Amino acid sequence: MTLGILGTKLGMTRVVGERGVIEPVTVIKAGPCVVLQVKTEESDGYDAVQLGFGDVKPHRSTKPMIGHAAKAGAGPKGFVREIRLVEPATQSPGDVVTVAQFEEAKVGHVDVTGVTKGKGFAGGMKRHGFGGFPASHGTERKHRAPGSIGSHAPGATGRGIKKGKRMAGHMGAVRKTMSSLRLLGVDTKNDLMLIRGSVPGAIGSVVTVRRAKKKD
Repeated sequence: MTLGILGTKLGMTRVVGERGVIEPVTVIKAGPCVVLQVKTEESDGYDAVQLGFGDVKPHRSTKPMIGHAAKAGAGPKGFVREIRLVEPATQSPGDVVTVAQFEEAKVGHVDVTGVTKGKGFAGGMKRHGFGGFPASHGTERKHRAPGSIGSHAPGATGRGIKKGKRMAGHMGAVRKTMSSLRLLGVDTKNDLMLIRGSVPGAIGSVVTVRRAKKKD
């Protein structure tokens, strides 16, 4: 069984746990996904399944992708992701993957992968949490400046800056995985998953949910 699925992040809410404690959860509309391709150790060097999620019109896809999906008896998909497996897959091209598999396997924790929100070009205080300069005592128009970087130059000559020096730059819009998040509930009727905590990405973005590697 492939304990992985693609879904859309709907937002956050809260639920009341068994002990009456309020739990913050992220709601993900997961699946249904179609198995487009099955990869094996013999043919590809590793075991994996390729899932397609979200129907799109043919003119918004490409002819190679339309033909690839047609081999599995499906229409063109907006998002195609590959799920690596430890054991050979039990599904075949054309099978449909839903959230019911997580409920049947009694999965307690999941790993969620998505693309974080893009923040554009950010300064040192926002990007790295720098404290900034004092608000008074002579500071003039330099409150959010990163400060001197010359002392971090390699060698006595001062040529160049050490690699990895924390400075202003592009922030966000990177692939990130949140590990071992608790799966509090599965709504098979509406294809919803309730995952405790925050999940990378903006509302409406596509995420990949897998069974946790570190916890069950």
